[in-house]
Amino acid sequence: MGAYKYMEELYKRKQSDVMRFLLRVRCWEYRQLNTVTRVPRPTRADKARRLGYKAKQGYAIFRVRIRRGGRKRPVTKGKTMGKPSNQGVKGLKFERNKRSVAEERAARKAPNLRVLNSYWIGQDATFKFFEVILVDHSHKTIRRDPRINWIAKPVMKHRENRGLTSAGRHHRGLVAKKGHFAMKSRPSVRANWKRRNTLSLRRFR
Repeated sequence: MGAYKYMEELYKRKQSDVMRFLLRVRCWEYRQLNTVTRVPRPTRADKARRLGYKAKQGYAIFRVRIRRGGRKRPVTKGKTMGKPSNQGVKGLKFERNKRSVAEERAARKAPNLRVLNSYWIGQDATFKFFEVILVDHSHKTIRRDPRINWIAKPVMKHRENRGLTSAGRHHRGLVAKKGHFAMKSRPSVRANWKRRNTLSLRRFR
C-alpha cells in the first residue's frame, strides 16, 4: 500500500487511541482560529486528492468551523403566531447539511474562487470542522488544464449556492436515492412537482 492508502485506513479507525488523541488536539487548535481561515495545505492529503485537489497553482484550501445542532426558529419569545402544527421553535432542522453550509461560507470569504469539493476533518461537542477545496478559475494553470477547466464555464458560478457540489447533491436527495425511491427527486423536487401539477393540453398549445 502507498502512503495515501495508509492515511485512508487511519481515518477509517477514528475510535483508535491514535486518532482520538490526534483529532482532540487538532480540534483544540481549530477552535483558536477564525471561523473561516485559509490553510497552506490540506489536513487530509489523501481525501483532498480523491476529491480533485492538486498541489499546484490555482488551488486553495479553506478551513471552516460550523456550529453543530438544529436550527431554532427566529421568533420573539417563541411566539410563531400560527396554527399549533406550525408552532414549533426548537425541534426543527435546517434543510441543508453542515458541509454544504461550510462550502457556502468559504465561497463567501473568497468570492473570486469557485468551490470544487469539501470534506470533514474533525468535530467536538460544539463545532464541526471542514476543509473546502476552491479553484481560481481565472488562473492560466486552471484554464489550460483539460481535467479542471470545466469549472471556468459561466454556468459553474456559485455551484455551492445551487446544490451542484457533492454536498449539495446529497441534501437534494440525488446521491442516496436510486431507482423508484428517487421518482420524485429527479431532476429536482420542485421541477418534478411542477411537471406533475401542470396541465398540458398538447392539442391546444
